[in-house]
Amino acid sequence: MGTGDPLEISGSELVQILRTPSELFASGGCIVLDCRPFLSFSRAHIRESRNVNWNSMLRRRSKGSVVSLEWLVADKSLLGQLRSAKYSPVVVLDEGSGSVRELKSESQASLLLSALQAEVQSSSTHVCFLQGGFDGFFTIYPELCFSTPAVLCSNHPALSEPEPILSGRKTPLYDQAGPVEILPFLFLGSAHHSSRWETLERCGITAVLNVSSSCPNLFEEELQYKTLKVEDSLAADIRVLFPEAIHFIDSIKESGGRVLVHCQAGISRSATICLAYLIHAQRVRLDVAFDFIKRRRQVISPNLAFMGQLLQFETDVLCPYSVLEQDNSNTAF
Repeated sequence: MGTGDPLEISGSELVQILRTPSELFASGGCIVLDCRPFLSFSRAHIRESRNVNWNSMLRRRSKGSVVSLEWLVADKSLLGQLRSAKYSPVVVLDEGSGSVRELKSESQASLLLSALQAEVQSSSTHVCFLQGGFDGFFTIYPELCFSTPAVLCSNHPALSEPEPILSGRKTPLYDQAGPVEILPFLFLGSAHHSSRWETLERCGITAVLNVSSSCPNLFEEELQYKTLKVEDSLAADIRVLFPEAIHFIDSIKESGGRVLVHCQAGISRSATICLAYLIHAQRVRLDVAFDFIKRRRQVISPNLAFMGQLLQFETDVLCPYSVLEQDNSNTAF
């Protein structure tokens, strides 16, 4: 990669880059790395951009030390692509900074730019910084951005299925629409959703992660299933299932599929698994992940034991990076 400061580009220049056919690039084309917080990115972002978000608590503790690209990019596939110089240009943006000079040294964008310059060893990779950030770009080019006005995969009345009656009991109001989209490949719902083929098909579900002790897998010839049996009780150890669940979700993501995570009611067990996945994949704190999912499915409520296990998992996921930072700082003495 070339030496010196990153190239600063305007919103209009980024538009020209984004509208250039990929086959005209010598590399795999442009990639936009959005350094805003996970919740801000989830609400609105430039289409096809990727979120690169390092936990704010750990960022503050870095104290200006050199930060590895591995700590900043949670997605291992994306990390490998960046290090192998697959993309060019690589465009970095934050909320609204007008230039690189305005960035604080401990800011996410500054750390990412430094890591890219240090680790992407290719003269063909051009690292750029978007002047005005996402806010400036969105003001002028909203049509090139994605917003999330709704969170249900079937939020239009015309697409809703008739309210079913099961065993003489009506389906709860919060289950009468489809499961909610947590990430483009990850959905959260209940046993009711998992039993409705039309719902699964409409959401593009290709796999189901059944986190219950008794819910049946009804479409095993059509879908890929994984069952993790666990009770919704204070005595249950759901944390031991996190690695297996995360591996399954990642495998579906890598294959281009979509997975529904469900338990009986879609309130405690399946919500816990989705929370653990966000903590692991996005490196966000539990309170951020909880707020993110709660906005999409308001009824989530992991039992008290599960919340305690999630807090411990948060520590397990985030603390190693803090230790690495401290070790890195100590090497300077």
